[in-house]
Amino acid sequence: MKITVNGKLEPHELEYYIDYMKEKLKGSTIYELTLDVDGDYVNISYTANNVPFQRIRRITGYLVGDLSRFNNAKLQEVKDRVKHM
Repeated sequence: MKITVNGKLEPHELEYYIDYMKEKLKGSTIYELTLDVDGDYVNISYTANNVPFQRIRRITGYLVGDLSRFNNAKLQEVKDRVKHM
């Protein structure tokens, strides 16, 4: 990860911002991290890879990503439902 700091940060502050971004972007690879120090404020810019997302649909009244947790009755409802276009 390439880190650029524009301004002055203490080492513990820099470590905090790195840990913060790693937690915020959990599951992503951070390529660049730019910290612009503006007095008491720090503006954060970053470049990271795209995180794949899971499609969520409303099926039989539930928001689901897949049907793996449905019981047999709910699976039958899905099979019998009429799709409206």
